[in-house]
Amino acid sequence: MADFPHRRLASSGAVFETQIGFSRAARIGAHVAISGTAPLNADGSTAFPGDLYQQTRRSLAISLEALAKLGARPEDVLRTRILLTDISRWLEAARAHGEVFAEIRPACTFVEVSRFIGEDWLVETEVDAVVSDE
Repeated sequence: MADFPHRRLASSGAVFETQIGFSRAARIGAHVAISGTAPLNADGSTAFPGDLYQQTRRSLAISLEALAKLGARPEDVLRTRILLTDISRWLEAARAHGEVFAEIRPACTFVEVSRFIGEDWLVETEVDAVVSDE
């Protein structure tokens, strides 16, 4: 593996990370990017099949864990992206997002996609953060 001393990485242990060659999160300087995060249990199975609200909560929880591994806090989140297979259900995902970010209020985009790798995934989330020294 190449040595990139300016880059810090965090893994969630998902099998896809090594297969595809990506990290759950990467940090260079103050910038942290969280990869598309599916609603997975620790064993790799889909969490909360059919429940968009709970799947969104799970995806965001995985992202927040990755942020913490790289020294970032929820307050450092600058932007989120919520990818849905059915945009008509966006309010369910928005409720979960609001529970985490109501006070922080990052820039946010909701977008519909045709499908995900996991057939029972209803959502994936992406998170970008900039770590402040405040």
